[in-house]
Amino acid sequence: MKNGNLKSMSVDELWELHELLVVELSHKMAAEQTVLEDRLRKLGSAVTSVDRKRARRPYPKVLPKYRNPKNRSETWAGRGKQPLWLKAQLRSGKNLDDFLIRKMAV
Repeated sequence: MKNGNLKSMSVDELWELHELLVVELSHKMAAEQTVLEDRLRKLGSAVTSVDRKRARRPYPKVLPKYRNPKNRSETWAGRGKQPLWLKAQLRSGKNLDDFLIRKMAV
């Protein structure tokens, strides 16, 4: 870098500076990661990889609550976005209770 004033630098000079910074930061981050993994290993923690993914907890199976009367294979559990068939029926004036698979006994 010839001078310290960023506003007077050309786009090419700024891009070169950017590339140098990316390389230098990558080296420093890798070195710091190595130091931290060594410290964890000394503490007895089993570290396999920093970018490991956490396993999601198992969610219970949710039974469907609503069924499309025109196509009985289309169901909805009442969670998440409403399916298109249900939205269309609700817009036409029907009630959500009209599509219940079984009415709950009180």
